[in-house]
Amino acid sequence: MTAPRTRIVLWRHGQTDHNVEGRFQGQADIPLNQIGRGQARQAAALLAQLPVDVVVSSPLRRALVTCQTLARRLDLPVSTDDRLMEISVGSWEGLLDSEVYAAHPDFALALDEGRDFRRSPEGETALEVGERVGAALRDIADANQGKTVVVGSHGLAIRMGTARVLGWDYPTTTRLASMSNCGWTILTARPQGDWKLVTWNQVASPRPA
Repeated sequence: MTAPRTRIVLWRHGQTDHNVEGRFQGQADIPLNQIGRGQARQAAALLAQLPVDVVVSSPLRRALVTCQTLARRLDLPVSTDDRLMEISVGSWEGLLDSEVYAAHPDFALALDEGRDFRRSPEGETALEVGERVGAALRDIADANQGKTVVVGSHGLAIRMGTARVLGWDYPTTTRLASMSNCGWTILTARPQGDWKLVTWNQVASPRPA
């Protein structure tokens, strides 16, 4: 008999003030703003219908609080995994996008040309993020075979983790639209490593939360 597929729901956190201002967040522990908390409540009402068996989150508050909004509805615990954190941007944390692009035109050029680039001398590349997030997703899937797991994470982390488990190269990842705040992506997996992308960046309806 074929093993049942494990469903992994990758859920990006709600809006933060850094998102609104166009600042590099990286692994800075920025909280949700009021809109972000409302987005989390609205999306949680839909995700709770899947149903969900397990909730795992990045330890950063914006992802953890988003996941806790769903977990409270379902009376589930939330575990954390440091590998699900957003890309480290080192000394670029808190800077405006425009400030980084002006100071590092080689980074802006790399983005335009679809090439990976290290985010500051102390930070990570996108492919490095994909390695750690992909490893976390494989471990989560192996530990929860046949279940539905909501994984709370971050925009670039979700993109690159998805690419890693699907075996995509970096240029292919640039063809994916950006993950919306509180958008979710669904993957399925079987124990032998057969991963499939089911949906990308689903969002709740725009009705007020």
